[in-house]
Amino acid sequence: MAKQLSIAAFMMRYGHHVAAWRHPDTDLASNPFKVFREQVRSAERACLDAVFFADSVALTGAPSLEPLTLLSALAASTENIGLIGTATTTYNEPYTVARQFASLDLLSDGRAGWNLVTSDNAAEAANFGRDQHVAHADRYARAREFHQVVTGLWNSWGPGAFVNDKGGTLPYDPAKLHTLNHRGEHFAVAGPLNVAPSPQGRPVVVQAGGSETGRDLAAGTAEVVFTAQPTLAKAQAFYRDIKDRVIAKGRSPDAVKVMPGLFAVVGRTQEEADAKFAQLQSLIEPKAGLALLGRMIGNFDLSGYPLDGPLPELPQTQDGQRSRQQLLTDLAQGENLTIRQLYERIAGGRGHFTVVGTPELVADRMQEWFEQSAADGFNFMAPALPGGLDDFLELVIPELQRRGLFRTSYAGSTLRSHLGL
Repeated sequence: MAKQLSIAAFMMRYGHHVAAWRHPDTDLASNPFKVFREQVRSAERACLDAVFFADSVALTGAPSLEPLTLLSALAASTENIGLIGTATTTYNEPYTVARQFASLDLLSDGRAGWNLVTSDNAAEAANFGRDQHVAHADRYARAREFHQVVTGLWNSWGPGAFVNDKGGTLPYDPAKLHTLNHRGEHFAVAGPLNVAPSPQGRPVVVQAGGSETGRDLAAGTAEVVFTAQPTLAKAQAFYRDIKDRVIAKGRSPDAVKVMPGLFAVVGRTQEEADAKFAQLQSLIEPKAGLALLGRMIGNFDLSGYPLDGPLPELPQTQDGQRSRQQLLTDLAQGENLTIRQLYERIAGGRGHFTVVGTPELVADRMQEWFEQSAADGFNFMAPALPGGLDDFLELVIPELQRRGLFRTSYAGSTLRSHLGL
């Protein structure tokens, strides 16, 4: 079979547009789990690889659910689709994260993925007894060792460890149980992990860092890389860089899937798509747009600057995403955008690849990026729920299937098999 796209759905309670919660069709009152359950089941019927939930351990805009709890409930409501959740290495402990994701992986019969992040939201620090957010370099040093410990714990059980012999002393072979005994700069963890492995062995590791340090971490640890890339040329450069780094680490370039975010507003005609997008843009509340931009550009307070003036020169962020700060600064300077124009530009896609148009146009752009070595797949970002995801699943996915670029049925039952890893 010819190589096909990998596609995940990046789920947010109301959708990705900053004004999605204000859309006339948005349901504000229902239990969020019921909303997500129906949307994830729709994504599963369309044979998407996975659904993905980001996380923040501080309030940033709309309230959100803790992803492991949500994904565990979704595991019982689905059969095939992968379940990827975020857990920060900055404000967690590796044994807890290893145990939680191994449990999700086992409960879902091998459909779990861990999105490893270092936290770019400075507001999280105060919820964990810190006066300041951990510095960028320190976060990544901790993250490397954190990953080492988690994967070491996931390897606690050797092949054939569970003999299922009721006549034996234990349900497992002690000779095939590996104790970690890790002692490093940041962690001391004895192990072993007290959760059995799933059918896929261990959860898939996902990473989303785009800075120099983040890319290096991804090349050495990740199996899937989520990234924000606004143009084909930038996406191609990032793709080449990640694959080269993966090879330099002694890994196969096919061992890592690069999946940029895709924010798409889909209409049966271009006019319909434009109208849908214009409606969302008209609902942007300036304070919300400014707050989004300030956080995304490195946790800076921009409220003292005129909205219709230029973006001020900002120092390199010490506690935010450096790659996103550079992306947004380049966008503002390259197109001479005011602060208002910049937050309007990122109100939906937040700097990700954005398409507004017909199913054919969206599929054309996805195919172009896929065939020109800019992406192995995409992490779809619905503008608003439920309509934004429904449009993509009902209109774009069938178009990709007609072109032979996406599956029509699941070939395997685990997340790793979906992704071809």
